[in-house]
Amino acid sequence: MIGLPDTITACLFDLDGVLTGTAVLHREAWKRTFDEYLRARDGAGFQEFTDADYATYVDGRPRADGVREFLRSRGIDLPEGTPDDAVDAPTVNGIGNRKNELVLKIIDERGVNPYPGSVRYLEEAKRAGLRIAVVTSSANGAKVLDAADLSRFVEARVDGLVIRRDHLKGKPAPDSFLAGAKELGVDPKQAAVFEDAQSGVQAGKAGGFGYVVGVNRENQADALRAHGADVVVDDLADLLEDK
Repeated sequence: MIGLPDTITACLFDLDGVLTGTAVLHREAWKRTFDEYLRARDGAGFQEFTDADYATYVDGRPRADGVREFLRSRGIDLPEGTPDDAVDAPTVNGIGNRKNELVLKIIDERGVNPYPGSVRYLEEAKRAGLRIAVVTSSANGAKVLDAADLSRFVEARVDGLVIRRDHLKGKPAPDSFLAGAKELGVDPKQAAVFEDAQSGVQAGKAGGFGYVVGVNRENQADALRAHGADVVVDDLADLLEDK
């Protein structure tokens, strides 16, 4: 009934872009942050941060990794700094903190809306007896889940705070998903990964998970398949047989 192989007993969901529409808010915050930095650095003729930059270098990765990867693509090398750097510090962490401050402000202003199809899917997965975890690179996972009224479905959460605390490698490495499976007490082959980011489906594939579902929110179905998705859907409700 829920579109997964019979061997699957657990679901590991990314959050932003899979369960909630907050990926759009993150992309907006990244664009404003990077464009302001590049404009100050390069002047009016700066090369703006694009949707392609977001998909390739930032989407799905831990915050500092996203800053580092994007700046490297532009030939920019900044000192790492520390996680408590001020938002105006010219460091990887400073830029990341600036983005986080901005996205929290946007979330407070606009709220968090879960995708209706995702709520339906969570309800059916719960009814079918599947274990459920959320695995997100965002440090704001608990805040977003609570705001979207989705915490009631989630047995385990591996977010940016856990990734930093446990020194896990971020997506596209599989470490955070493997940690989610461990929290649920299931073998990766028994778990399905649900991701909208290229780095996320790549992580699911690398971790040897039993099934990888790509969620095509940004017209990148072919890229999701190329990075390891076993199936690609536009909405999680598309997996339900009675949709």
